[in-house]
Amino acid sequence: MRSFGLKFAGFSDRGAENPALIRQRAEEAAARLPPLLVAAERIAATVAQGVHGRRRVGQGEAFWQFRRYQQGDPVQRIDWRQSAKREHLYVRENEWEAAQSVWLWLDRSASMKFHSDDRLPDKSDRAAVLTLALSSLLIRGGERITLLGSGVPPSNGRAVMDRLVASISLQDEDAESKPPLDQLPRYARVVMISDFLTPPEEIEQTLRGFASLGVRGHLLQVFDPAEQSLPFAGRVRFEGLEGEGAALIGRVEAVRAEYVQLMEKHRRAIEDIARRLGWTCIAHATDQPPQSALLALYHALAETPGT
Repeated sequence: MRSFGLKFAGFSDRGAENPALIRQRAEEAAARLPPLLVAAERIAATVAQGVHGRRRVGQGEAFWQFRRYQQGDPVQRIDWRQSAKREHLYVRENEWEAAQSVWLWLDRSASMKFHSDDRLPDKSDRAAVLTLALSSLLIRGGERITLLGSGVPPSNGRAVMDRLVASISLQDEDAESKPPLDQLPRYARVVMISDFLTPPEEIEQTLRGFASLGVRGHLLQVFDPAEQSLPFAGRVRFEGLEGEGAALIGRVEAVRAEYVQLMEKHRRAIEDIARRLGWTCIAHATDQPPQSALLALYHALAETPGT
């Protein structure tokens, strides 16, 4: 009898874990990041050879916020009057400048740790590579980026990549499988990378929250091929990765057709939700080259209306 880990959509209870085990997983995740970053840079360099610059159209000069001065910001952008009231230097950001930035979200929930074959990366590793590769590609094009929910304003440069690597390497055993609804400027763009195995109505609620702010974005669904085809045979024990429990199926062949239909229905539901709200949805299997997903995502960003 084999065990097959798969997130059962609709359940999210997690049991307590040994702190030493959590620490070990965090160290393992951090150790994986350097080779993942190398792979991401290589993928970004490959894709960069085949893409052109993206359109950059301003959305107006309305004030959005003051943010802390960062190394590399032109001195001319410092708002001296605002800085005089505080302990640090501040620059003034207009709405169109924030709108030309990209907010990234990477799903780090337990379901992303799955892979069905030792020859395949787990979903979290592939998602991390794609997040870093996209970041590298956007930075090369002069874009400013940040992680959604980080509280760090969007910026550009090598320091941004260093922050991304540091943040992704911090393993969060209680990570949510949906992004935080940050207060973003109108016309901002969001990229979410996840397996999106949560119920479609929860995904729709999240996207509607961003849509109400005038924000559009892109979903990249990363999945293991076994999650779509259920290629197992015989008696299999399926174990939930987020505390959902286990299910023992006597003959997987008997439920395969129904399972495949349900997964296809789930995928189409997500695509329909994204389309209705002006977002895009791209599916990517971990047995496929990451370059194809990165190129599709990059072109989707370039074609977003109003960018």
